Order: sequence, then structure tokens, then C-alpha cells
Amino acid sequence: MSTLQSYGWNHHFEQHFQSFQSQGFEAARLAAIQGFKHVLISDTGPLDALLAGALLNSREPEALPKVGDWVVFKRYDQEGIIIEVLPRINELSRKAPGSVSDRQVLAANIDGAFIIQGLDRDFNLMRVQRYLQQVVQCGIPPIVVLNKADLTDNAEAFREAVEQLGYQCPVLLTSALSNEWQELWSREHLLPQHTYVLMGSSGVGKSTLLNSLLGYRLQEEGATSTANNKGKHTTTSRNLVSLPNGSMIIDTPGMREFGLTHEEGASVTYHPLIDELATQCRFSDCTHQHEPGCAVIAAAGNGTLPGLVYRSYLKLLREQHHFQASAADKKRHERHCGKISKQVVRHRKDTKY
Repeated sequence: MSTLQSYGWNHHFEQHFQSFQSQGFEAARLAAIQGFKHVLISDTGPLDALLAGALLNSREPEALPKVGDWVVFKRYDQEGIIIEVLPRINELSRKAPGSVSDRQVLAANIDGAFIIQGLDRDFNLMRVQRYLQQVVQCGIPPIVVLNKADLTDNAEAFREAVEQLGYQCPVLLTSALSNEWQELWSREHLLPQHTYVLMGSSGVGKSTLLNSLLGYRLQEEGATSTANNKGKHTTTSRNLVSLPNGSMIIDTPGMREFGLTHEEGASVTYHPLIDELATQCRFSDCTHQHEPGCAVIAAAGNGTLPGLVYRSYLKLLREQHHFQASAADKKRHERHCGKISKQVVRHRKDTKY
């Protein structure tokens, strides 16, 4: 098996790379971004590379290379120049923190997303649903990992609460401090040549989990603040690392803000329990907010659908619609500015003497 194959190279990328290969270019996977330096894994090993100016100046930020991307590069002395990004199978994104409608791509070409939650005072069921909502929308299979299960006497109750959300994904109990618990779930859910991403807010134990899986300390393990019980940021960048069994993990910095987007072309599932009830609504385009004959509203009223789930659904629905409307306004503004710019150029040409 070649180095590229061990890092997930498959027919999809091979097919899109053929035209570049005939021109003498090489392919590599992006393992880390450190300022302007991009760390690549090529068939001959690690390599530092920079972005070609033409690529940097012609792409929107979300289209530039991200950790997990497969890129086309040209060797130059001991470094490389990245000239293109091969089409992604999928991409994990969120609404950029603090912005109205900007979309931030966190990682690309992911086979599974581990949503880490700590079973201490940090646990929040609706935060889990928020992560699940976005991950599913991005076309990535989710796996919920409930860490610090050794700190509670009712760990099974937490798992049942997540399972009742209805996403039909694995919900695992573990403790990053127990090798036995780690081995129980990692053997089944970490497959060779597959790429996974670790997600969760600071302090849930992502770095400790990763260090345990690696068998050595890659990331520093931070404490939880005694003032507000929120985790301190220990992971500050995204890195793709290979585990002893041949699988790969991308660790992400803790995310206290994880805004939803509206992914074009995605089959948006606001909530599987809502979708199941929606088939019984009087109107096929029911929004489940005020329409007569709505099975979702009725289920929320009689307790069949948990009120917390319904309120969370309404909140996430409004958030996605707001993002979609803001993005549309931004595109209209950009088109308007483009027209004005063209008119100015045309006027200068017409009045030049």
C-alpha cells in the first residue's frame, strides 16, 4: 500500500487527479496549516508547501485548502507550491463566529465525526443536537462520545437521552483515563484508512482522548476553570494525525460557538423525530409553527414529542433561515457592487480623451 492510500487516497481523487498527473504534478494530503506554511503528506513523506498566488487570489476563503484536503502541488527545491484543491467528498463547516452569514470550513473529506461531550456539568443535550444537526447536514456520519462517564453514577441515563433525539447514530460511553473503555469503542469505530474529526467545546476531554488513542502526548491537556467550569483552550489548530491502527483523526480547537449554516444541495433534516411526525401533517409544506392540522404541534402539546426537542427545533430552524436570508442579501449586495464597478470602468473608458 502506498503512503497516499494509507492516508485515504481513493478512486474519487485518482479520477480528478489524472489530468494533473500527465502534466508532471504530484498529489498530497494537507495535514496541518501553520500560518502561511501548509504541511503535506506526499508519497515520499511530509513536505512543507505554500499556496500559489493564483490559487490564493482566485478563491473564496472556504474554497482554499483545509486540513483533510487532497491537493495538487509542484516541487520547488525542498518545498512545494500548491496549485489546486481536488474536489471534496464532503466538508465540515459552521457559521463563522461573530459573522452574519459567512461560512467557515473546518475540515474536509471526513468519514465520521466524533461529537465529544463531557458527563460533568458541561453536558448539554441541546448542544449535542446542534452538533448533530450540522454534521448530518454536511453529509458526515456522526458518532456521539460521552466522555468522563466515570464521574457520574447515571451514565446510561445520559446515553438514553441522546438516543431519544432519534438520529440513529452510535452513542458511546467512555473515560479518557481508562484504556479498557477506550479500546472497547475504538476497535469498532476507528477503521484503517478512514478519517475522523473530534468535535466539542473546550474541557470535554478531546486532547486527553486523542493522546490516549495515540499512545503518546500530542496535545497538552488543559484543566477546567473553577470559576465558570468552562474548559480552557488547549488545542489551537487543526491537525491530521495517524493512529497506530491506520485510521486518522483531525483534532479541532474547542468551539463554544457552533452556528448552523444552510448547505447547498444538502438533504436538510431539521430533526428525525420532527420529520417522522411531519408525514401526518395536513399540509405538505407545513413549517410546524402555526398551521392547523400540524401533527408536530399536536405531539408537542400532548407530550408525545418532548417540549425541549420541539423548542430546540424551532430555534435551529430560525437560525438556519436567518443564515440563508443573510447569505442571499450578501450575494445581492456583491452583485450590485459588481454592477457599479463595471459602470464606473465603462464610464471612464467612454469619457477618456
